[in-house]
Amino acid sequence: LNSWATLAINPDGGNVAVGTTDPHGYKLAVAGSMIAESVRVMVQSTWPDYVFAKEYVLPELKSLDDHIKENGRLPDIPSAADAEKEGVDLGDMNIRLLKKVEELTLYLIDQNKKLILQSEKLDAQDKINDELRKEISQLKTKL
Repeated sequence: LNSWATLAINPDGGNVAVGTTDPHGYKLAVAGSMIAESVRVMVQSTWPDYVFAKEYVLPELKSLDDHIKENGRLPDIPSAADAEKEGVDLGDMNIRLLKKVEELTLYLIDQNKKLILQSEKLDAQDKINDELRKEISQLKTKL
């Protein structure tokens, strides 16, 4: 090893420490930054595709607004203080963030449907207004 590297391997438990001699109970502990071309996290919990199931109850936007005002963060997302203190499990956080993205997608789809309905209604009202203007104009010329 180079003189600038610190590597500790515990042959009994198979733990590896890089940049430190104590892996703190983890199989791999790195003191400092690391870089990788790819990292695969194999999650053992439920992937949030259930958000798209018909029986899934999407939280009301009002309740989300209230939660954000009260807690300063989205539901099921750790606070900045907790993240700084305890760190963040990447697999778990990816699942939580994907759930939020899927919920946002459903909100967006719902808003788009409402926008289309409002646009159709506005077009119909514009058509009625144009017809009424013509009728008013015709009545004025008759008077």
